[in-house]
Amino acid sequence: MYKPSSNNNELDHLISLLSKVPSLGPRSARRAALQLIKQKETLMRPLASALSNVADNVHPCTICGNLDVNNPCHICQSNKRDQSIICVIEDVSDLWALERSGAFRGLYHVLGGTLSALDGVGPDDLNIKSLLSRAENPQLQEIIIATNATVGGQTTAHYITEQMKNLAITITRLAHGVPIGGELDYLDDGTLTTALNARRPF
Repeated sequence: MYKPSSNNNELDHLISLLSKVPSLGPRSARRAALQLIKQKETLMRPLASALSNVADNVHPCTICGNLDVNNPCHICQSNKRDQSIICVIEDVSDLWALERSGAFRGLYHVLGGTLSALDGVGPDDLNIKSLLSRAENPQLQEIIIATNATVGGQTTAHYITEQMKNLAITITRLAHGVPIGGELDYLDDGTLTTALNARRPF
């Protein structure tokens, strides 16, 4: 934890806030703060303006949970997206990754995390009810469960699948296994087991 000095409240406050950003520890926060100060006009002031602008104008989409200046977001509003398929993901960062790949042209649903009894995260803490409501749309044909291959991700996937078992839609799961360019010797036992169980005709 960052320990502030007694005579530099403004700088200490900046470093303390920066150290709370994921992947930025106290040392990284101090380096970032110094860099910002050195580039006050070209970096610090534009960054402060951008942060304020995002805080005021970017909000979660009330339909899918994506972050956007529009509500519904630009993806939900687009008539070029396949309205018959929804990809269920844990966080907005997962949506960005899929959009970056260009491989998916349907709609999304951001859960906002995964189920975790240990952390006290239950179904009511995630965007699951709204997903179940969307699943009743007669236009919908498929839901892709794209939660991560973690304990929380698997638990959440099973829970959602169970809740939708009586719906007349196809529920699929992202494939997990050997990554492109991966070598078997470097893969963990879980990945190898999943890859073997998910094998398909060549």
